[in-house]
Amino acid sequence: MEQRILGRTGREVGVVGLGAWQLGADWGQVSERDAVATLASAVEAGVTFIDTADVYGDGRSEEIVGRFAARNPGLTVATKMGRRMEQLPENYVMANFRAWNERSRTNLGMDTLDLVQLHCPPTPVYSSDAVYDALDTLVAEQKIAAYGVSVETCDQALTAIARPGVATVQIILNMFRLKPLEQVLPAARAAGVGIIARVPLASGLLSGRYDENTTFAADDHRAYNRRGEAFDVGETFSGVDFATGLEAVRRLVPLAPEGATTAQFALRWILDQPGVSVVIPGARNPAQATANAAAAALPPLPEATLDKVRAIYDELIRPQVHHNW
Repeated sequence: MEQRILGRTGREVGVVGLGAWQLGADWGQVSERDAVATLASAVEAGVTFIDTADVYGDGRSEEIVGRFAARNPGLTVATKMGRRMEQLPENYVMANFRAWNERSRTNLGMDTLDLVQLHCPPTPVYSSDAVYDALDTLVAEQKIAAYGVSVETCDQALTAIARPGVATVQIILNMFRLKPLEQVLPAARAAGVGIIARVPLASGLLSGRYDENTTFAADDHRAYNRRGEAFDVGETFSGVDFATGLEAVRRLVPLAPEGATTAQFALRWILDQPGVSVVIPGARNPAQATANAAAAALPPLPEATLDKVRAIYDELIRPQVHHNW
């Protein structure tokens, strides 16, 4: 698999990683046996970067990933912190960072965490000198090797990229979310900050597997968060109305390269965007993990295809998306 440098971490990672939210919760139940089999298939296919968080399954995802990583040296494991308390800027302080990190280090079984990301905190947190001072201290103490941020908006990303210690920015980027291409990716590239592209398949919508009759389990965020009832609506179907998304996918399907699935096409599109370090599709089973990783082997998409993707976005998606995404 093609390798790219993950921003200021200096680490090389395979361009297709694995998002481990599914292995914790919020996507219906996934057994530990299935979770480990999914991780194993991903790594066998060339994945070296795994992204988790302390709140996925209240630590379950970290624990599963940590046990797996201990048996498979050479992986880069990123986690996230900040969602275990009420989302107030005043909660983003050193004492809480230490407590959250200690719990993640225990869950993951690591003395030094590879990469810790602020987990979509309130906007003022991205501008706080004290927050970055605290994170720099944790790096100096070798509690964490590097830190980054996960963001909801482009403005948050640009604020973080301007900070010299920020190694990576995790942002929603897919064929339904093109705004990061305008300023965020060029700024990250210029600063040497890594871009971790999340929600690459728009919560599975860009897999082409869904239609008007598709239903989701009650404990799946695609059922309970469609209007942002539980967390930012952008995390579910990229904030796109389900019916509009289905129509866009119908138009995208014929553009996929011969022999590639719609999902692989969607992942290759992301990898073709200058500045992307790694894309982190989730997978609920080994077959999905293997198929996702195979997107890295596809040749770059022709310019004409990229133009058609943009045209579909401009006609169907742009009119309804949040102005700041």
